[in-house]
Formats: sequence, C-alpha cells, structure tokens
Amino acid sequence: MEELLLEYGLYGLFVLSFLAATFLPVASEAALGGLILAGGDPYACVAAATIGNTLGAVTTWGVGRWGSEPFLTRLLGLSVSQRERAVRIFARYGSWSLLLAWTPILGDPLCAVAGLFGLSLKRFIPPVVLGKLARYAGLAYLLS
Repeated sequence: MEELLLEYGLYGLFVLSFLAATFLPVASEAALGGLILAGGDPYACVAAATIGNTLGAVTTWGVGRWGSEPFLTRLLGLSVSQRERAVRIFARYGSWSLLLAWTPILGDPLCAVAGLFGLSLKRFIPPVVLGKLARYAGLAYLLS
C-alpha cells in the first residue's frame, strides 16, 4: 500500500479509497493519513479519498440493485444477522442511515441494501458523500 501511495500519490489514494468502499478490506484512512503525513495537500487528499470512496459505495449499491440476494450474501461474506441488521437499520431510517456508509462493518451492507431496496442514486449519493466527507475531513483536521 505504501508503494502505491508513494508512486501514485492522489491517484493511488483514490484507487485505495474506491476499493475500501467495495467488498475488499482496505484501510483508506491509513492511506489518507500516510499521504498527508508525507506532505500531501490535505484538501486534495480529502477530495480524492471522498470521491473514490463514494464511487466505491455506488459500485456496492449497483451490486445490491442488480445482484441476487444469494450472490450478495456470498460476495459480502455477511452472516445472516449482519445482513438483517443492515435491513432493519435501513428500513427504519431510510436514506439517512447512509450517513453511516463509511463505517467498517455496517457501511458495505447498508449500501448494498439500499440498492436491493431500489433507492435511487439521487437519494443515495448525498448522505453517502456527507458521511464520507465528514470522516475524511475530520481525520485530515486531526493530522494537520
């Protein structure tokens, strides 16, 4: 990961942030912090991480939208209880629950469930961007 960041800078951060919002276990926060501590512009780093992570979440939403339920369960590697928890939270709070799309364990299932429930991108993207931007901006602020 360090090599990718050092060689590709913001592009590497974008790719790692994208992957972190899909079904791969990548620590985008560490990548953001590493790049900022290496002298990267915090604003540019936050922008690259937020855009990449949001597009990764849209990918997960698409898998939920057009994938079958057994495919989702297998791809996400979720237990029945984790999936049911995401469904309960989404059913109760609707698109506002997507403010938590950045969370490590709950974020991917929430995005997939939003797609599964047929939530439009128009309602999906704003809370996702807001939550992810707040997380990355807060981290950048602590490191600057």
